[in-house]
Amino acid sequence: MFTYIDPSVRSRLIEQGKLRRINADGLLMDVGSADVPPERALEILGPIPLPIALTGAPITAQWYAFVRRTELARVDGLAAELREKGGQHLFASLTSSMAVNSLLVIGNPEQSENPLVRVHSNCLTGDVFGSRRCDCGPQLAAAVAQIHDDPSGGYLVYMAGHEGRGIGLWAKAATYLLQDAGEDTYQANESLGLPADSRDFADAASILKWSIGTRPFRLLTNNPKKISDLEAHGLDQITRIKHLAGVDEWNKRYLNAKRSWGHGINPEDLDTQLP
Repeated sequence: MFTYIDPSVRSRLIEQGKLRRINADGLLMDVGSADVPPERALEILGPIPLPIALTGAPITAQWYAFVRRTELARVDGLAAELREKGGQHLFASLTSSMAVNSLLVIGNPEQSENPLVRVHSNCLTGDVFGSRRCDCGPQLAAAVAQIHDDPSGGYLVYMAGHEGRGIGLWAKAATYLLQDAGEDTYQANESLGLPADSRDFADAASILKWSIGTRPFRLLTNNPKKISDLEAHGLDQITRIKHLAGVDEWNKRYLNAKRSWGHGINPEDLDTQLP
């Protein structure tokens, strides 16, 4: 049962310390308060032990799930209405507008003065289907492996709602058809009248403030925009670590487009096929 369907579960999780609330600065709030929280408040479920095998050998991470309290409140109201009307068969529709972000804590990064971090935008085609039209799946697996191999481990923030750099899966499918007709990944977004990159990293910043605090951290990324967006939310002690994985003939055109848009990728990086 979900906490927004059975209120007694919510109360039990609060008592167990498994359900918490933070503000935009990552500071804990009173999750039991009836006061309306600010727009950017996040509710957290976890930690939840999660054995994962993205790198082959099983790794046990601690998983935390995050959702904006404003989105959850809307679902709470719909759930109450459905219970009253006996509309249980419609419960699946409750989650359609909820972006649930995740944090994987691997190892003991709280012991590090400069932990390793990956903020990864969700990509169904790459992360789940294993598509090689992009490098997302290999980047995700490589990030988990690098974080696991780091002396103290680190953090992986997985951002929902970022499909196609924020345009969604349906529009992303349309951009693939435009790319097959000759456009690059950014031009295809714009041809649909959509931004080249509309991702919002505000919640990622809140999650990192809650988990890392004021410590500096190393960020696995090639994207300067990701760093500037996080810095705009007050995270100003970031060291960029280059992050290339899975380069092959299927995604070199895609990666060249990223390079032309300022990503920290050199031409020679695309001459070598990486694992």
